[in-house]
Amino acid sequence: MSVQVENLEKNMAKLTVEVPAETVEKAIQNAYLRQKGRISIPGFRKGKVPRVMIEKMYGAAIFYEDAVNEMLQDEYPKAVDESGVDIVSRPTINVEQIETGKPFIFTAEVAVKPEVKLGDYVGVQVEKADTDVTEEELTAEVERERESNARMITVEGRAIEDGDTAVIDYEGSVDGVPFEGGKGENHPLVIGSHSFIDTFEEQLIGKNAGDETEVNVTFPEEYHAAELAGKPAVFKVKINEVKSKELPELDDEFAQDVSEFDTLEEYKEDLKKQIAQHKEADAKRKQEDEAISQIVEKSEMEIPDAMVDTQVQSMIEDFESRLMQQGLALDQYMQMMGMTMEGLDEQMRPEALKRIQTSLVLEAIAQKEQIEVTEEDVNAEIERVASLYGMEADKMREQVQGSVEEGMKKDLAVQKAVDFIMEHVQECEKK
Repeated sequence: MSVQVENLEKNMAKLTVEVPAETVEKAIQNAYLRQKGRISIPGFRKGKVPRVMIEKMYGAAIFYEDAVNEMLQDEYPKAVDESGVDIVSRPTINVEQIETGKPFIFTAEVAVKPEVKLGDYVGVQVEKADTDVTEEELTAEVERERESNARMITVEGRAIEDGDTAVIDYEGSVDGVPFEGGKGENHPLVIGSHSFIDTFEEQLIGKNAGDETEVNVTFPEEYHAAELAGKPAVFKVKINEVKSKELPELDDEFAQDVSEFDTLEEYKEDLKKQIAQHKEADAKRKQEDEAISQIVEKSEMEIPDAMVDTQVQSMIEDFESRLMQQGLALDQYMQMMGMTMEGLDEQMRPEALKRIQTSLVLEAIAQKEQIEVTEEDVNAEIERVASLYGMEADKMREQVQGSVEEGMKKDLAVQKAVDFIMEHVQECEKK
């Protein structure tokens, strides 16, 4: 194999790769072996047709596409290593030559890691964090815990009020015709949650269990179902039951139920410590973001579009994976949100650029400050990750090899760069 590197504008490079003819022959033969079972020629049993006969009937190019895919998969990574170029994007491949008995030639246009001209990163000013816990914050947290431990009781002797849960049967129609998705039975509807359209919930206030009523609403102009958008609808509603939330008493018994403490005061004191810890962690993250953002603004770098494209694609794939974990396909989500792939790409692009700039700046700081990642650092990180996933550290260590280990070292160096920045920040009072 031979690799030639041509530097292009805006941190792009073009690799011209030549693969020997014998490698081409091997790839074509492999393609033949994979495909011959699907090719029929009169006079030969299926799967027994000689390659020469297939090429004579269909042309030598019949196996080229399959062979090219095999060679690109095998040869492109080798070409990257041989080029010595720090590539930061997926390649744009163009096949220049593929022919039996001749070398395979292809080009790959790639983004090259940009150089960073760092701005001042020592002594960055950040706002002083306020981590004191107010009485209002403590009360709000206690109330959230009461809400999560509330029980629902059936309401008797009064009408529906805001905040109640009405258990209803309903069926909606437009111009007297029921529409798809407009019917439900024993649906628990929290009055005031605004989970139903328009003034649906408000029209149930004052009604009683057992009542049957009609609710008149208008669908929003931007409603996801185009056939209903902007149209008036009538819902026939039967109120089966009315429930109200009953909060537990705020006393020692409540503290014993929700915590390991015997008294309400002990529980509150512990809760206050937890809130303080959360505020400190949030404040630290905010200060880190503020400091890094300032350094990025002061630094200079030219980010190639292909690098941003690759980051966006990676973010979309990650987003798609998270959707799948929730049982939702990306195309379903896009349809529900009324979005296109172009729109999603555009939406993610600013964050993609920010992530790239942040990563490049932190890597540059780690290099300039000669930050080293020791074997002890790697082992500690392996033990932390193993504990997080409930694995044995030795088994996790077996998986952390080669590129995975290099990636971990890079991440640890970046985190050390963040720590370095924060050790040298100057806190100032809020403006």
